Amino acid sequence: MNANWVNAKGAWAIHWVLIAVGKLILDNIPGMTTQISWTMLSLSYFSLTYLMFHWVTGVPFDSELHGGAYDDLTMWEQIDDGAQYTPAKKWLLSVPIILFLASTHYTNYNPWTFAINLTALILISIVPKLPALHRQRLRFMTDGTPAGTPSGSRAPSRQNSRAPSRQNSRQVSPTRSIR
Repeated sequence: MNANWVNAKGAWAIHWVLIAVGKLILDNIPGMTTQISWTMLSLSYFSLTYLMFHWVTGVPFDSELHGGAYDDLTMWEQIDDGAQYTPAKKWLLSVPIILFLASTHYTNYNPWTFAINLTALILISIVPKLPALHRQRLRFMTDGTPAGTPSGSRAPSRQNSRAPSRQNSRQVSPTRSIR
């Protein structure tokens, strides 16, 4: 439901349109060199797609319509009902790689921008899309969910346990009388 638009007409082309618009905006900033422009474009695209596809969980709009079925799934996990290696997922994996190759070429193979773009490509755009990380979360600065655990399955805590603790089971209510 949330990710059906990925297979719609024009959904694949919008990536190139947004990349072109981003490149035009970056090129019009005074003092922006070609190397910095291409590096900033690729880093921005990698970061925004990571945020959109791998960080945000659930359905952002009309969440009451699905009854919570997608609350613990990222958009990447919702695409094609979680099936791996579908045409849409292959496309979404190839766009950052093509953008990396273009940015490497247009930065004249500068080793520093190459290292920055390659690191971002691997850590932000490729690794989160691997099947081994399906339904796995590696989050920082969250509300107490241990890192590396799925966001929906929290580590058990003593306060959330339904079994009464030993200390609570021995206490007798002061209003309760024994007969």
